[in-house]
Amino acid sequence: MAERFAEAGFFFVKFNFSHNGTTLEDPHNFADLEAFGNNNYSKELSDLGAVIDFFMKAPEVDDQKIVLIGHSRGGGISIIKTFEDERINGLITLASVDTLERFPRNDAFEKWKETGVYYVLNGRTKQEMPHYYQFYEDFEKDQHRFDVERAAEMAKAHVLIIHGTNDESVSVKDAEHLHILHPNSELYLIENANHTFGAKEPWEYSELPKDLHKVVEKSVEFINKKIVNE
Repeated sequence: MAERFAEAGFFFVKFNFSHNGTTLEDPHNFADLEAFGNNNYSKELSDLGAVIDFFMKAPEVDDQKIVLIGHSRGGGISIIKTFEDERINGLITLASVDTLERFPRNDAFEKWKETGVYYVLNGRTKQEMPHYYQFYEDFEKDQHRFDVERAAEMAKAHVLIIHGTNDESVSVKDAEHLHILHPNSELYLIENANHTFGAKEPWEYSELPKDLHKVVEKSVEFINKKIVNE
């Protein structure tokens, strides 16, 4: 995906959040579960800000044409950052959530608060991924900042919302809701596409899956039309 954007003439940056659980030595697996458990939205927004600040200084980068691309929960983070940072000119969300308030409910929440941690099985690695209660505490103390709906309504950048109609993780209704909140956005639904647009880890082929290919082609078209040639 990154190569396709680069071939289209864009300066493309992909990165891992500091507390996503991977390491420099093993960026594809979760070798640092302690870091994963201590991740939160404040850290992700801080990381994203640091990346933007760093590359704004690169001579190859046009600082008037900055575009964010965020997938799933990263879409929610990107929406908030786009609202907060007026340097961002474009936003593309891929299978994005429309809220970051996605926590255990009722008895499960009380147990989480009591024990300080809950675990979710990673389907690929079969690891029990820890989520420490500090994650919710970080959200609770700054709920206004983490309001994706509010950020979507108020963001001033050009916005493209991409979602698959067969997304098993985030309902396509989230995309439709984001489009209603930001009526100047463009909504692009891919029929029968799943949450990862056909991609999986590890990807062992030289070509993109067909749905992700559609994502990239639409994104390149959007950036050229709305950002580059405006």
